[in-house]
Amino acid sequence: MGSRLKLDAHDRKLLAELQSDARVSVAELARRVGLSQPAVRDRIHKLESSGVIEGYRATLNYRALGYGIRAIVRLGRCDSARVGRLIARTPEVLNAYQVTGDNSWVLEISVVDVEHLDAVVSQFCALAESSTSIILKAPREHHPVAPP
Repeated sequence: MGSRLKLDAHDRKLLAELQSDARVSVAELARRVGLSQPAVRDRIHKLESSGVIEGYRATLNYRALGYGIRAIVRLGRCDSARVGRLIARTPEVLNAYQVTGDNSWVLEISVVDVEHLDAVVSQFCALAESSTSIILKAPREHHPVAPP
């Protein structure tokens, strides 16, 4: 296992700020963390090069896009390679986790309505026993993580 990058207080502040708003300017980041703009650019580059920052992305409101239902689908013992291929070609799968325990996979999906939910889940049911829970509320999502 490789060595982990040593992070100081400035790096931790930068990570917190970027997780809060990845579109913030370097000038504003520098002001918030108390460093010069070149120092902030260097630190961000170091965090990206070391793999601490893997990328930047937009967080979408699925409901605003027309996806009225999000659900968690749990799959029992199955052929993981076949499930992996189905996940890769199923755009409704937002997140997929191969897990330990009674389930082999836990998927988060987003669909338009109940009929769409049935169509997507049915594809996975052909490969494994499944159970599905519709997400009613998400009081905590995309929560920033602090380095240990």
